[in-house]
Amino acid sequence: MTANSHPARPVILGQNQYGKAENRVVKITRDGDTHHIRDLNVSVALSGDMDAVHYSGSNSNVLPTDTTKNTVFAFAKEHGIESPEAFGIELARHFVESQEPIHRARIRIEEYAWERLAASDASSRFIGADEVRHSFVRKGQETRVAQITYDGEEFEVLTGLKDLTVMNTTASEFWGYVKDKYTTLQEDYDRILATSVSSWWRHTWTGGEQRPPAWDKSYAEARKHMLHAFVETYSLSLQQTLYQMGSRVIENRAEIDEIRFSMPNKHHFRLDLEPFGLKNDAADGAVYFAADRPYGLIEATVLRDGAEARIPVDMTNL
Repeated sequence: MTANSHPARPVILGQNQYGKAENRVVKITRDGDTHHIRDLNVSVALSGDMDAVHYSGSNSNVLPTDTTKNTVFAFAKEHGIESPEAFGIELARHFVESQEPIHRARIRIEEYAWERLAASDASSRFIGADEVRHSFVRKGQETRVAQITYDGEEFEVLTGLKDLTVMNTTASEFWGYVKDKYTTLQEDYDRILATSVSSWWRHTWTGGEQRPPAWDKSYAEARKHMLHAFVETYSLSLQQTLYQMGSRVIENRAEIDEIRFSMPNKHHFRLDLEPFGLKNDAADGAVYFAADRPYGLIEATVLRDGAEARIPVDMTNL
C-alpha cells in the first residue's frame, strides 16, 4: 500500500423518500344553497423498501408520483375533507397499508382559509379584542398547516400555523440586557411588540382505539389560547411572551403535549424627530420606522411536564 492509498470505503444509501409535492386541491361541499370550501396544498412523501430503484434503477417497488397525485384528488371526492388532519390520516393509512414496499408515509398540508361574505352590513370582530384595545391581528394572512406521519403502527399528527402577524402597541418593555462595547441599542420602557407567529404542536393521539380530537375545534382553541396569552401578557421580552403563549395552549388543551414556536421580532424603531423640532414620545402616539430585516428570531419548544420533545427544531429536515 502506498503512502497516498487507503482502504476502499463502502458507499451505501441513506435516508430517502419520494412523492408528489404541492397538490392543490379545492373541494366544494354543497349544503343546499350554502357552499363550503376546503382549499388545500398537499405534499406526499413515501419511504420504505426503495434500495433497488436507487442502486439499479428497478422501479418494481415504486408507486409513481403521478399515482400519488391522483390519489389525493380521488380521496378528496370519495372521502371529502373534514379537516386537514383527518384527510392526511386517510391518505397516510392508504399508502402504507395498500403498498407493501411502503413503510412510512408523511403527508404535509397547508390550508388556505376562505371567509364567507355577507350581502351587506357584515362585520368581523377578532376574538380577544373586546376588552384590550392595543392588540391587533392582520386578517387573512394566517395559513393553517398539518403534518401526518404513519409507519403502519402509529400516527403522529402535528398541527400548526404560519404567518399569523400580531402586534401590541404598548405593554411591552426591553431593558436590563447585557451590554458590551458593541451595544448601541437603547433601553425601552414602552415599545411596540410585533411578530409573525409560526408554530407546530403535537397531538397525543396516535391512532388505534383512541378517539381522535375534533381537529377543527382543537385548532381553533389552540389558536385562541395563544392569542389570548399574547394579548394578556405584559411583556418584558419576546421570549417571555412566547413561553406564555405555549403554556396557555398546554394548560388548556389536554390533547396537546408539545408546541414549538418560531417568532421573528418585527422591529419598530421610534424615530428621532428632534432635528425637526418635534418630540416623538410613545405616550403621545409616536411615529415608527418598521424594519423588515435584519430581525431577531426567537424560537423555543414548550412541553407538558414529562412529555418527550419530538417536533424537529428545523421542520425542513424531514
